[in-house]
Amino acid sequence: MSAPLAERLRPQTLEDYIGQQHLVGEGGVFRRFIEAGNVPSFILWGPPGVGKTTLAKIVANALERPFYTLSAVTSGVKEVREVIESAKNQKFFSAKTPLLFIDEIHRFNKSQQDSLLGAVEQGVITLIGATTENPSFEVISPLLSRCQVYTLKPMQEEDLQHLLDRALTTDEELKKRNIKVEESAALFRFAGGDARKLLNILDIITSSREGDLAITDDLVTEVLQQNIALYDKNGEQHYDVISAFIKSVRGSDPNAAIYYLARMLAGGEEPRFIARRLVILASEDIGLANPNALLLANACFDTVHKIGMPEARITLAETTIYLATSPKSNSAYMAINEALAFVNKDTNLRPVPLHLRNAVTDLMAEQGYGADYKYAHDYEGNFVEQEFLPESLKGTQFYHPNTGNQTEQRIAERMQQLWKDKYK
Repeated sequence: MSAPLAERLRPQTLEDYIGQQHLVGEGGVFRRFIEAGNVPSFILWGPPGVGKTTLAKIVANALERPFYTLSAVTSGVKEVREVIESAKNQKFFSAKTPLLFIDEIHRFNKSQQDSLLGAVEQGVITLIGATTENPSFEVISPLLSRCQVYTLKPMQEEDLQHLLDRALTTDEELKKRNIKVEESAALFRFAGGDARKLLNILDIITSSREGDLAITDDLVTEVLQQNIALYDKNGEQHYDVISAFIKSVRGSDPNAAIYYLARMLAGGEEPRFIARRLVILASEDIGLANPNALLLANACFDTVHKIGMPEARITLAETTIYLATSPKSNSAYMAINEALAFVNKDTNLRPVPLHLRNAVTDLMAEQGYGADYKYAHDYEGNFVEQEFLPESLKGTQFYHPNTGNQTEQRIAERMQQLWKDKYK
């Protein structure tokens, strides 16, 4: 059995590389690396199928560097250390620093990324990471600061056309057949800017027919059987669709929210991933405006775990509509963010008031721990005014009720009744 078309057509040099002209074109940074004979550690950030792995291999071949490859999906600290040890041993026989390529580096946790730091700092390896995620969120700061980040873009239609022409005119197996592309719109639409996906689709179509072949939009749709561009749970559309779903719920549009929910389910998204997002939405965007939203979202999460698809679609739909049509408030979200921001920049060691401390020992009692503490339930209405914040923060307000909804309007009224004008 021959190798897949995408592998048969993998470029070996920058001259054969299609797309990303801002990086590999005349005067591009990767041409300068090769001309200079040296390359720093770097991270390639971009959607699937745009040539991240290929570009790393081209650099390694051009510079004649030892090339190690790890996948963050299947490798851990043990495998990283084995490669580093092997690279150290090679230093005795070659002055050229080996390249370590880590695919999906965003999947490495902090300890796994930490295991790379020393080797990168000491020049034992040159790291090349590939990621579909924003590295500023997914790669630890010490490692990120030692790497250049280069952004790769989705393939443009002219790039895909160039790739298609090359496949039909240079691949030895395809050249044996009389293949004509009468229509290419479906090919490019289904590929969605992903070169590997385009070649895989071409592989599937040519394998489904023998002899002469005329490729049309209808044939492509028929062979693929479903519109694979509807939703790609492993690609860039995954993030676009879930973002649209979240914003539709937050924006109180149940129709749009249900539409994007259907997009995700039809595309094979993991239902538990959607259920987790609904729990977050209930806390972050609805919050105290309707505390029952979190209860329903949690019940949805449990139900999805218990029953799975296809029945889980009903529970997900019910919860989505409920959250989308619910009153909204992010006051709890804003309160904790405001408090955390204050605590993180506060350089003062503010002591907890003595009357709030527990007198665990006699010495503590002698020092006034717990003295004058007023037990709220001993007073009318289960409330008595006393200070709970450190003295230097007296009157500081972190929680600001969103009085645009009835629930928090009542909360604001109660706080005013209890505390008068203390917090304002």
